[in-house]
Amino acid sequence: MEILACGSGPCSQVVDTKWKFVDKTLNSRQTRFPSVGNRGVSYTNTNSRSGSVRFHDNKEQQRDLASLSSLGGSKRINCKVYSESYEGYVIGGEEDVTDISDATNIVVPGVPDGSNGESGAPISSCFWEWKPKLNVHYEKAGCENVDSPNVLFLPGFGVGSFHYEKQMKDLGRDTRVWALDFLGQGLSLPFEDPAPHYKERATSNANASSSSSWGFGDETEPWATKLVYSIDLWQEQVRYFIEEVIGEPVYVVGNSLGGYVAMYFAALNPHLVKGVTLLNATPFWGFLPNPIKNPGLAKLFPWAGTFPLPANVRRLTELVWEKISDPTSIAEVLNQVYAERSTNVESVFSRIIETTRHPAAAAAFASIMFAPQAELSFSEALSRCRKNNVPICLMYGKEDPWVKPLWGLQVKRQVPEAPYYQISPAGHCPHDEVPEVINFLLRGWIRNLESQGSISLPLLDELECVQHANGRELEFMREGSRKLVTVRFFSSRFSLWDSIRSYIKPRSKLRNSATNSQ
Repeated sequence: MEILACGSGPCSQVVDTKWKFVDKTLNSRQTRFPSVGNRGVSYTNTNSRSGSVRFHDNKEQQRDLASLSSLGGSKRINCKVYSESYEGYVIGGEEDVTDISDATNIVVPGVPDGSNGESGAPISSCFWEWKPKLNVHYEKAGCENVDSPNVLFLPGFGVGSFHYEKQMKDLGRDTRVWALDFLGQGLSLPFEDPAPHYKERATSNANASSSSSWGFGDETEPWATKLVYSIDLWQEQVRYFIEEVIGEPVYVVGNSLGGYVAMYFAALNPHLVKGVTLLNATPFWGFLPNPIKNPGLAKLFPWAGTFPLPANVRRLTELVWEKISDPTSIAEVLNQVYAERSTNVESVFSRIIETTRHPAAAAAFASIMFAPQAELSFSEALSRCRKNNVPICLMYGKEDPWVKPLWGLQVKRQVPEAPYYQISPAGHCPHDEVPEVINFLLRGWIRNLESQGSISLPLLDELECVQHANGRELEFMREGSRKLVTVRFFSSRFSLWDSIRSYIKPRSKLRNSATNSQ
């Protein structure tokens, strides 16, 4: 295996010339899309890969401003401040600082965004040839931190390594950080058509969209004979990537689908894992039965994500793909899953659009949707990780409309020793919505493990935390404004009442804060 290319910044010149039709299509689509719904994302003035995506909600903006004004209008005398130094947390920067046991708000560093002169760690965009014609895209930062642990980020469905840019820039200053694109997603799409149309077989009235999309042809190329974009393929991809590129055990962090893959990979390869962090991990994936686990049942399904796509699947894929790849549909999804409305999603939006324009994207989507389930369920993988003493940390956005807090609490009950942090406001992608909080918690958790427990877990600094769910308010600066996020820590023993209180208390605090400021 070899590293194909590696350089700072995104690699946009790596796609085969067959992708050039995409740019022509985009340049001809200078369209203005209307706002989506009464609130949320609005997407306007699409020209190639440029555009504008903004969250908007007047009521929520008024509430946030009220909360912030109440903070700014009072003298915060009970506040522990964590400095910008990432070598260690120290007190500094505020007057009248008291001990953490008496603290009200915990101030944590913001992420380097260039606005305060900090650009963060440089990110390198690279390609790794895993198998013939299957080139894996990944990003890395902080490789000069030779004595620091390695952290590997795995993305959710429909996104890629770009979704962890805020972690790469921040954590890359003191850690070796990697982010991977799963095969069939991001920039890990094939450079050649896995099932092309042959001219001698093509009819004169062939569908134009089918002829321009890869994977919709007649016969499969030899390199793609057994290709299925499944969770088993991604687990294998992660294993070889760690063995051949990183070269030593890692901390694995996964969001949504990436959380399932992280857990599945750790269950099968505990010797390569130092710990797993789940960010709103999806607890299930796949619809078709696994052929190894249920061979008899699997035989009832004639197609399971291989190439070429059957004729009826092609037609279905064309109809579905036209809808879900539309910019307005993508904007609607982002509006649904992002609970923190101040998050700028323009970069994420444009990168998703870029991926959907790849000629192999539609067929890859069909393969993913029809791929069989993993051999181990999420619960089985979780149990195996616990049996092998793999450390697990749970960080869940409370306002996630898909993977609701109930799923995170179920994982917590199965692995009671795992720290569980519930973050509000945050939705399905807390690492992108509140990266300041996720980076703070992740740093602290890794330091706790690396120090073999001599450094306490984040927010676990008083006996009260051991008894029940403990809530703290974390404060940070973003684009010149103060932001406030509630984080609740659940210890190894928590009751049903603690779960109910986790729903009620954060909301009441936010309401009281807004009321008192008026």
